[in-house]
Amino acid sequence: MGERLTKGDIEKIQAEIDERKLVLRPKLLEEVKETRAQGDLSENFEYHEAKRAKNMNDSRIRYLEKMLKFAEVVDDSSADDEVGINNTVTIYIPEDDCEETYKLVTSIRGNSLKGLISIESPLGAAIRGKHVGDRVMVKVNDNYSYEVEIRTIDKTSTDEDDKIKRY
Repeated sequence: MGERLTKGDIEKIQAEIDERKLVLRPKLLEEVKETRAQGDLSENFEYHEAKRAKNMNDSRIRYLEKMLKFAEVVDDSSADDEVGINNTVTIYIPEDDCEETYKLVTSIRGNSLKGLISIESPLGAAIRGKHVGDRVMVKVNDNYSYEVEIRTIDKTSTDEDDKIKRY
């Protein structure tokens, strides 16, 4: 099974592939060609750097194409009162007596430092499909779990600002 992606994720990935193939790759190939013409390749730092940049671009293209090939498309729609993908959710954690706010996203956009949690994370999986007022147990591992209460659910109309992770 591959990555679980929304239609929006697939569009973003395809746009990045197109940008890398049609815009970036020709520039990088030209750079390799120009630096190769500068002479002795064994001591030509610019040539080796240009080759490295070209190879990194090609590697990213292959990575993204493979991701699309094996992707599982997930529906990002949910009822108005239900936690779903692209929703911003405020939860209360009784154990810590604090509230936290997160946006539920697919794993390729997850970034807990920016408040983006994956639907495949323990917290994301536990709250997905739940409603305001629901209390759920989040199982982190066999030895630890904690309870959260869903306080608010804000529907997010777009995922435009969420960046696709680098590898």
